[in-house]
Amino acid sequence: MKKITTRARRSIKVINKTSEMQKISKKIRRRNISIGFVPTMGALHKGHISLIDIARKHSQFVVVSIFVNPTQFGPKEDFSNYPRTFNKDLDCLFEKKVDIVFAPTINEIYPEEYGTYIDIPDFSNKLCGKSRPTHFKGVCTIVAKLFNIVSPDIAVFGEKDAQQVIILKKMVKDLNFPVKIITGKIIREPSGLAMSSRNKYLTDKQKQNASIIYKTLKETEKKINNGERNIQNLKKFIRNGLLTKMDHPATAENELKIDYIEIINKDNLQQPKTLKGECLIAIAVWCGKTRLIDNITVNFNH
Repeated sequence: MKKITTRARRSIKVINKTSEMQKISKKIRRRNISIGFVPTMGALHKGHISLIDIARKHSQFVVVSIFVNPTQFGPKEDFSNYPRTFNKDLDCLFEKKVDIVFAPTINEIYPEEYGTYIDIPDFSNKLCGKSRPTHFKGVCTIVAKLFNIVSPDIAVFGEKDAQQVIILKKMVKDLNFPVKIITGKIIREPSGLAMSSRNKYLTDKQKQNASIIYKTLKETEKKINNGERNIQNLKKFIRNGLLTKMDHPATAENELKIDYIEIINKDNLQQPKTLKGECLIAIAVWCGKTRLIDNITVNFNH
């Protein structure tokens, strides 16, 4: 275990070795102290902070991991350029009084000749999985490994990554992980744009254009509350809203390009024949070179 001194000259416990993290977790559990876990890829923002607050509320000992996981990035994606703000992140985690930061190296997680992966194709080949076919295989693999290393009682994930949460809940159930997954609400910028580490890629104009994503979702919710139940009509309404109500004229730099618009059952990610129960309205768009996702949950029984 290392104590890292941040720029603010404060210290926080940072562990880099999986074996050391496992030993500490075992000691904590022997003392009947519950462990809360928040896995992150760093570049922390208020969304991450809200998840840490939830972990603190539901557990006695909080572990946050910082690891930019290469296996969830495709060959043409932004792994090498993904925001890395480690010292700033440590300052933030010190302020939140996190007990341990687990920050392993890539070789520590994926040693030479590593070859074991977890995949749930029926859930992973939809929505984001269509354009990122290996993404959730990488997500499931790293989360399973982190669960084995940290041994948490609860783990907290954000609702922005709704498909990820649904897939991980299935993995936990199927593989009998003794971990309860808790979800935290989407934290938004004043414009409504869902907070994401990738928002750092956006210019001010792009952020203004991207704010139409949430506005369109909320307008769609109003349309549903007024009685609209035709899936195709709703998807057409969303598409038109995204492409016609931007705050700036579309250019190659700031235009929105739709990846997908889906209305699906929240339990199994299937598109229902009739809208009933809790459904997820999920959107993915490209704003310039940055891919953004957002969603809302609508209860059609109301």
